[in-house]
Amino acid sequence: MANTLWKAALCLLCAWAMQAGAQVSAQDGGYSLNAGDTIRIYVYGEPDLTFDNLLIGHSGRISYPFLGELAVAGKTVAQLQERLVEGLRPDYLVDPRVSVNVVKYRQFFVNGEVSHPGGVDFQPGLTLRKAIALAGGYTERANRKFALVIADDDPQRREQKVDLDYQVRPGDIITIQDTFF
Repeated sequence: MANTLWKAALCLLCAWAMQAGAQVSAQDGGYSLNAGDTIRIYVYGEPDLTFDNLLIGHSGRISYPFLGELAVAGKTVAQLQERLVEGLRPDYLVDPRVSVNVVKYRQFFVNGEVSHPGGVDFQPGLTLRKAIALAGGYTERANRKFALVIADDDPQRREQKVDLDYQVRPGDIITIQDTFF
């Protein structure tokens, strides 16, 4: 009985660690914010400067008190945090302590030979295989070996052929083609 409890506790701990690691991915500096992301800005001790669900608009900008319109598209969470600290420090707060987190990532899109094509909410750690499952799985005619992806951060918007272990990113456009018999 005790051995079973230890195994269950270990499984829960591993699941929690994997989830925590996935949530940190936006904070590690590699994720660029863009339109459709929802962020949380917390300024310690300043409730009027704290926002829980701030949607980045289609212009890639947010409106922030004292600082006006800020261009955030293409910036990392750390860069935005630094910009807020720099903007608040000289005239408004002596020692601003600011944290920025991604609350909800923008969608990615799956079209073609899947049961439910359309926008799907991004979750860190998604592979193409998992994304297809979220889109309802393959249709009968689907090519199950590879897909075409247009990466959101590719300025040329080129389609690239990827396998099922491809790491999906927010804003990606995934096309599942049909197979020829």
